[in-house]
Amino acid sequence: MKNSPCDIAERIKAEASRLGFDACGFAQAGPVSAQAVERYSQWIAQGKHGCMAWAARYPELRSDPTQLLPGARTVICLAMNYYPSRFKPQGTPQIAYYAYGRDYHEVARDRARQLAQYIKENTGCESRVCVDSAPMRERYWAQLAGIGFVGINGMLILPGKGSYYFLCEVVTTLSVPPSEPCTLSCAGCHACERECPSGALKGGVVDARRCISCLTIENHDPELPEWLAGVIGDRVYGCDACQQCCPHNRGAVACTTPEFQPSDELLRLTLDDILNMSQADFSRIFSHSAVKRTKLAGLQRNAALLKRHPR
Repeated sequence: MKNSPCDIAERIKAEASRLGFDACGFAQAGPVSAQAVERYSQWIAQGKHGCMAWAARYPELRSDPTQLLPGARTVICLAMNYYPSRFKPQGTPQIAYYAYGRDYHEVARDRARQLAQYIKENTGCESRVCVDSAPMRERYWAQLAGIGFVGINGMLILPGKGSYYFLCEVVTTLSVPPSEPCTLSCAGCHACERECPSGALKGGVVDARRCISCLTIENHDPELPEWLAGVIGDRVYGCDACQQCCPHNRGAVACTTPEFQPSDELLRLTLDDILNMSQADFSRIFSHSAVKRTKLAGLQRNAALLKRHPR
């Protein structure tokens, strides 16, 4: 690998692309801005993280990724498309697109580790891969690294590509020139705020206490709140409403990553299939799937609410 920092950065981008990442950018590692820390602290203090207790943990690490790796100098931000080419038919219980295929934690982590190994072999520098495995402000760093901007719905939006992207980071001791930060914004669109079925985006801030994705995935209570029945629609796991209405996703292109392609069995799952599902069938159908996060009991809890309140 050539020794120029710019050459190194371009080689890393090329390798990231070869590995299947759709975007790659660089940010200088260091403390998160005081303004961003304050906004996040207020969000936590107001209880808007809901049942996601993990979001309030490790504030020091969340505010400074250099604490995750001694000598860290760069945060490499990566994005990988997951938009489906096939969809569950209307009339069947809907599953968030991100969970159609293999768990992104496995897929993105494996490829990011290959990128970290590439950096090690060519520069001798150490790296740490983060795919929801460390308290990283991933969208903050992705915007700083120039690959997108944070929308009103809290999603990272890649200009010209949309928001159906998994994010991961490689924190490394390698020093490369930082990318130009992305300074775009939603420019007052508010489509996601208007279209959110449960009102979780009122005021332009995500309130996880009303978010269908949070309540059907992160919430481990044995019963869902009954008010959810009036807004959940046919969603049995997660919700894509704020992305489906987003103008930036009008030109979304289907991903080509084999691991993210849905099985025929998942696409044809009915409500009764889920309610009558055995643990063995759940483990088989959702092997290496993000749906396993809610466990069979959680998925059947969600399905039971839909069954009690048919559309």
